[in-house]
Amino acid sequence: MKRVLIITYYWPPTGGGGVQRWLKFVKYFRNFGVEPIIFTPENPERPSTDDSLLDEIPNNIKIITNNIWEPYSFYKQFTGRKKSDKIQTAFLNEKKVKSSLLENIAIWIRGNIFIPDARKFWIKPSVKLLSDYLNINDVDAIISTGPPHSAHLIAYHLKQNTNIPWLADFRDPWTNIDYYRDLKLGKRADKKHHHLEKLVLQKADSVSVISPGMQKEFKSIVDRKYHIIQNGYDTEDIIDHKITETNDFVLSHIGSMSKTRTPYCLLEVLSEIIKENESFEKKLIIKNVGKIDTHALESFKKNGLTNKLELVDYLPHNEVIAEQQSASMLLLLVNDTPNAKLILTGKIFEYLASKRPIICVAPEDGDAAKVISECNAGKTFGFNEKKKLKKYILESFENFESGNLVANSKNTEQYSREHLTKKMSDVIKEISANDR
Repeated sequence: MKRVLIITYYWPPTGGGGVQRWLKFVKYFRNFGVEPIIFTPENPERPSTDDSLLDEIPNNIKIITNNIWEPYSFYKQFTGRKKSDKIQTAFLNEKKVKSSLLENIAIWIRGNIFIPDARKFWIKPSVKLLSDYLNINDVDAIISTGPPHSAHLIAYHLKQNTNIPWLADFRDPWTNIDYYRDLKLGKRADKKHHHLEKLVLQKADSVSVISPGMQKEFKSIVDRKYHIIQNGYDTEDIIDHKITETNDFVLSHIGSMSKTRTPYCLLEVLSEIIKENESFEKKLIIKNVGKIDTHALESFKKNGLTNKLELVDYLPHNEVIAEQQSASMLLLLVNDTPNAKLILTGKIFEYLASKRPIICVAPEDGDAAKVISECNAGKTFGFNEKKKLKKYILESFENFESGNLVANSKNTEQYSREHLTKKMSDVIKEISANDR
């Protein structure tokens, strides 16, 4: 067995997308000769809580924790939020359509002082704690997964201290992430972010990414080998959910709908159709499971769709799967940002396994579109393709009314969590092949 130390900020009972990737790797690692050791904060700022995920942690896994300090309590107090409010980076200024002065100041502090992120204060104590652990416990490799990218800096310092092989795993970009331009960075802070990003890419023994687009982006920064290991779906999660017969035409979006992820074109199209098609108007329901931005709500209101919108703040992961399978169609919304082509959200793979037709709003030549096309799982439309999108929705609604709205997905096995865990295990064995 290869023993690996995994540094991850997100771990059950934290819920949401950030925890799924490494929880699933850990779930299946032992099948491929890898024994995981988890390091995670004892008191993280959780975007959501999902106790059901605790059941997926294998028995007798070593979990190391430490108590950390984060500035979010100060941020909440400074901006007038409640102590219980959940904070997501992509929603830092979602409270009002027009950000307040205090919020703008808080975002500037976040971007220019807390580098690489607001978890920077866990780096030094974590390095000390883990260095002490590694002095008396052998591991074959260190793995860091980000964001938050402060996890990579913990691993970097451990690598410097111990020379243990290090794999840096990127679930999202760093300086090209969709909200980077909203952090109000000064030149010095921007330079620091780019320096740290390049440092991690240069010094890690191996780097894994989730998409071809991210590989291409990082390769332009540091020309080296990158392992593409996508997110996926767990076959044990995909139950044969008995779909309740309904007359409603339900378009479901699973996950956060931030300002840049709001499908303005789609909402305009739906607004047009409900004015032209009485049956469509009666049966349409748009369901969002997750946090939704004020700007998105304003757009629903502007297009006369507020009464068609059904909001579900958060569901445990097992209930999310059932929700996906019971939808008429699934909405995959990619952020309308400069890096849109390389965005490959984790939900796309569980969408595939749910076997419901997908409406994807994203660049037609992007990574998400390629996956949907190769799996014959739906259609992708550009951010302003109203005519084609309207035609597809009307055709889909006709098929729905005649009982013929189905998904004929194929080639999805390559995205099973077990298959992807084998790929990750092979990378771990590759970098730890030589004894130190």
